[in-house]
Amino acid sequence: MIATIRKRSQITIPNEIIVKLGLSEGDQLDVMEKDGTIVLFPMAVYPTKYIEELKKEVGDIKAKIASGEQPVFDTVDALFDSLEK
Repeated sequence: MIATIRKRSQITIPNEIIVKLGLSEGDQLDVMEKDGTIVLFPMAVYPTKYIEELKKEVGDIKAKIASGEQPVFDTVDALFDSLEK
């Protein structure tokens, strides 16, 4: 597929690619150059507050694991076995 650079360095990504990747207006892309090639990566941007809350939850779970309060399972089957009891 060919895209043309327009005014203000804009290009249009072919709709086939937009649909295939599930992208929509307002989605953000990380743009980088690698070995003379332009690379675009779809990315998710989360509010700082959400990230901080997630970090706290992960920290709490790690503390529970370290104290033995949170069980750890070697397999998904082991997890399901414990839920059936």
